[in-house]
Amino acid sequence: MADWYVKHLGATVARAGGAPQHGRFMKVGGVLFEIYNNPAVTMPDYAKFDVMQLHLAFSSENLKADRDRLVQAGARVAVDIYATAEGDEIMMLRDPWNVPIQFVKRKEPMF
Repeated sequence: MADWYVKHLGATVARAGGAPQHGRFMKVGGVLFEIYNNPAVTMPDYAKFDVMQLHLAFSSENLKADRDRLVQAGARVAVDIYATAEGDEIMMLRDPWNVPIQFVKRKEPMF
């Protein structure tokens, strides 16, 4: 999973651990998130999560190109590209593990 985020979403591995958890602290911009295996707990069924209940958000300059590229890499479209009343363009994908990922092209950039 960490390798997919590095290859397809530009994340870097800030720190990696070995067995049994194989934890990865993933860095995207100024944000860290952790991916690891914990066999003592049940993995959430991300496919059952509404995309607005939980998602990782990424900025995109070209939603269609990102959609097509990531679908080729194993993601799937949850909500295709649409525009908000404020003029933002948004789409929701699910990574190959069904974790929701939002892509936004903001009318007024937040960064």
